[in-house]
Parts: sequence; structure tokens; C-alpha cells
Amino acid sequence: MLIGDSAVMQALRARVARVARTSFTVLVEGESGAGKELVGRELHAKGPRARGPFVAVNCAALVDTLVEAELFGIEDRTATGVRGRRGKFELADRGSLFLDEVADLAPTAQAKLLRVLQDMTIERVGAVSVQQVDARIIVATNRSLHDMVAAGRFRADLYYRLAGVEIVVPPLRERCEDVPRLVQHFLGLHDPAAEVCVDGPAMEALTVYDWPGNVRQLARVLERALALSTSATITLADLPDHIAHGDGSRPAGSLEPDGSLRSWSSRYVRRVLERCDGNKRRACDILDITYHTLQSHLEYGTEFEGRTRARRRQAGVSVPRPQAAVCSLE
Repeated sequence: MLIGDSAVMQALRARVARVARTSFTVLVEGESGAGKELVGRELHAKGPRARGPFVAVNCAALVDTLVEAELFGIEDRTATGVRGRRGKFELADRGSLFLDEVADLAPTAQAKLLRVLQDMTIERVGAVSVQQVDARIIVATNRSLHDMVAAGRFRADLYYRLAGVEIVVPPLRERCEDVPRLVQHFLGLHDPAAEVCVDGPAMEALTVYDWPGNVRQLARVLERALALSTSATITLADLPDHIAHGDGSRPAGSLEPDGSLRSWSSRYVRRVLERCDGNKRRACDILDITYHTLQSHLEYGTEFEGRTRARRRQAGVSVPRPQAAVCSLE
């Protein structure tokens, strides 16, 4: 299940639904941990081969000398002590074969894969005949195959065989508004009774973090929090320091004790604008709000911080000089 209500996730689900109805080869691109295999399973589950098998292969783990045996199978007694077995292509017959991290295949393995994709016939190691297979091919990569072809590290003919129908899975940092729903999902997996919750500052820290490891990293962080938390509420103290403290100087979500929805939203909007390098148009697209709404949040945040600074001066607390924000409409 592809979780998220952001504009990019809605577009992704719509594209997956359209492509799933066909039997074409699909190239799924995206960063590690973004959910490429999940997209592959959705393509299979919503397609005409849903009742068939879904076979996933990690190409990065295939030893070059054993690629043929792993993918195409091996005949019984091909060598002393070797028992015959079916390869991944045979196992995926009338279903879908998901080749993950195809960019990691060695050049010789790329040539062998191309040969099979051209006519969908395989030859087991040690066999004297070929056999036809009927499997939908879904390949995934965390690197640009187009760039690898230009650099001479991936066969151009194999790339053109795989490319054509492409699906790009967005990284989590480009759909940070989906983080709360993902948090609820993962907590529900570990706590079906929904007794565990995340407080406001912790949720803000999770939302504004960059997530270089994407959804997979978020899932592991929540597992850590569940294991270390001493109560039914996950707080900043239960998160890793680099997430809880954001810029390393203060906890994310501790801008002020004001916990109102409007102040939280204002802080979130400003953090998204920072991630967009001050580009207001791009921030509006990510947040799915109008320019007027964006300005309202920014003006509220400026007014609120001004009141806060005044209170701190009256209390005799040293207040750092604010840095000017650079924004653009481009």
C-alpha cells in the first residue's frame, strides 16, 4: 500500500494504476529505501497477473559466475553433487519478476539478461533445449541508468529494452507532509491497539528531518523509539539526537512553548521554504497551498517571533540577531 496524501503520492498512485493494467516492462527509479519494491508489488497486485507469483531478486547480491543458475536454473547432475532447480524466471512464470538494483549487474550478466528479454526464452545451465517463460519484468534502480549508459557502465541496448515505461518514486524529503500518516501506519503495525502516540515536538522533528534513508529509515527510527520509550508517548528524548535536535543546537519543535496548530503550521511552512532555498512557488507546490496562504503563515511566524523576542528581552535573556531570509518567486 502506497501511503500518503501529498500531490506527488497521488500522482504516483495514479501512474501505478494506469501502468498496472498492462503487461509492459517497467523501470522503477528512486533512492534506496523510498519504496521501489512496494511499487513493484502494487503493479503486480493491481495487474492481470495478480494471481500469479511475485518473485523478487536482488541483483546486487548475485555472483557473476552464478547469474545463469540463479536466474535461469540448472539441470540435475550438471556437475557432481548438483541438484537441478528452477531459476527465478521459471518461478515467476505467469506472474511478475522484480529485478531490484539492476544497475549493479556485471557487464556479462547484463548481456545474459538482454538475451532473455529479447524473446523471453531461457536455457537452464546444462540443458540442451530452451523453454518459453511468461513473466512480467519490473526492474528497479537507485541510480540513473541513462547516466550510466553515458558513462559506459551500463549497456545501451539493455537500457533501451528496459526503459520506456518509467515510474519515479519520490524521496521522503519531497513529501514530508506524508510523514505523520507514515508514522501512524508504522506504529499501528507494532501496536495494533494504537496505545502509543507521538507528541507534537517529536512529530515536528520527524516531519522536518531530511530522511536520507527515506521510508525505510523512518521505520527503523520508530522501532528504536518504541524500544526505548518508557511511556505510551514518544517524545524528543526517544529520537536519535541528529533527528531530535535538527540543526544540532536545539531540539526541533522547541522554537517556542506555543503549541497551537497555527504556530506549528507556521514553523513547518518556514522549514519547507528553507528546504526549497527560499523558492516560494516550489514551497507552495509541495505544501499544496496558495501563495496567499503561504504569506499568511510567514507573516504569523514573523509576528510571533517578534513577540517572543520582546518577552525574552524583558526577562533579560540574550536574544541572537535574526538572519535575513532570502526568498524568491521563481
